[in-house]
Amino acid sequence: PFAVAQVFTGYEGRLVKLQDTIRSFKEIMDGKHDNLPESAFYMQGDINDVIKRAEELAKEMGAQ
Repeated sequence: PFAVAQVFTGYEGRLVKLQDTIRSFKEIMDGKHDNLPESAFYMQGDINDVIKRAEELAKEMGAQ
């Protein structure tokens, strides 16, 4: 998410290095993260943030 949109989205903006963006994109395109839920990708930074969010979502689902 963009820092300037924080007031509208409620999500803190993130700066992601170009090399991390490219690495994350390649991993996604290679299908490495096809097992992660789509909702884990929403408003995240690099792929490490997505993985962390997917783990949080899994814990939430397990608690219900």
